[in-house]
Amino acid sequence: MNKKYLEQAWRWYGPNDPVSLQDVKQAGATAIVTALHHIAHGEVWPVADIMERKKLIEEAGLRWTVVESVTVHEAIKTRGADVEHYLDNYRQTLTNLAFCGIKTVCYNFMPVLDWTRTQLDKLMTDGSKALYFDWIDLAIFDIYILARQDAEASYSAAILDEVKTRYASLDAKAKQALHTNVLMGIPGEKEPSLEDLRRSIAIYAAIGFDGLRENLAYFLSSIADVCEREGIKMTIHPDDPPYPILGLPRIATNLADFQYIISCVDKPFNGVCFCTGSLGAGPANDLPAIFAAVAHRVYFAHLRNVKRDALGSFYEADHLDGDVDMYAVVKALVAENQTRDLAIPFRPDHGHQMLDDLQKVTNPGYSAIGRLRGLAELRGLELGILRNVD
Repeated sequence: MNKKYLEQAWRWYGPNDPVSLQDVKQAGATAIVTALHHIAHGEVWPVADIMERKKLIEEAGLRWTVVESVTVHEAIKTRGADVEHYLDNYRQTLTNLAFCGIKTVCYNFMPVLDWTRTQLDKLMTDGSKALYFDWIDLAIFDIYILARQDAEASYSAAILDEVKTRYASLDAKAKQALHTNVLMGIPGEKEPSLEDLRRSIAIYAAIGFDGLRENLAYFLSSIADVCEREGIKMTIHPDDPPYPILGLPRIATNLADFQYIISCVDKPFNGVCFCTGSLGAGPANDLPAIFAAVAHRVYFAHLRNVKRDALGSFYEADHLDGDVDMYAVVKALVAENQTRDLAIPFRPDHGHQMLDDLQKVTNPGYSAIGRLRGLAELRGLELGILRNVD
């Protein structure tokens, strides 16, 4: 049997990333996952800019295989008055990417926040630092800092019992850090105000779960012709974390959600980014079962692990040590990869800040050494699985 290996990729934030392309090569990755972050959300990515980035990557001996991400403008998610303008721009960007030979696109449809963590430097027992989502801290932000109307109703009695005590212990610096950490998940160079966030929450409250689903279906229908003509594969990223927060609906959190997404526009371009960390933060999610149901539409994978507590708070664990059965997931991913003409790209998603990186300023979750460790572990796991395949 001619065994096929997954494509080992690495997220890179462009020329300003503290992790260089040479670092990526030394980590053993061969493919790059990146985006043109200097272009404002909703604007067209020019061919010249795409080619400039592609040339930079290829001159380093790597390949740009996945775009993460072409951000979906809020006007599309809310189906606002100028939605058609932003859909036109999105279609043109997809056309330009395909012209440049880049045809796998990761995106999300999360309202306002692309990801949410309450702490970016939780200290691990070995001295490394990890990203952390704490329900009590989120409730503190929601109730006391954001001051969302009726926020208390979103939390269990067990969480609310802890909130007042912990809030009383926070000084001004800790409150500001919590404020900054939560808002860091809102894409864009400028941090929005709390009032901006409240307005967005009110808009999505009116749209609701069903309305957001309908808007996603409208988006997918609107780009279907371009994707089919150009051979583009769209991969939706699960919501992170996979449950409603701050009163915002979530529509990509579990098996039922992904079955709806695939079926609402049932065409091969409409695919999934299988993120084990985002899905793994949902206690009810059976990741091997979810993968089995959507495997035919998985065109990209994020592999990371999480460790949950009794409240559902979680930190990002070592890649092979957490609540996600990474062996079962990678085994299924490897098996699916044997059926493909092109290798499925995966990347080690996030990593602990450790060793020399503890003294450096890095993008949260995207320091070099923690991801190098994760990629090495995942590479070894894949090799062991393939060696045992007849």
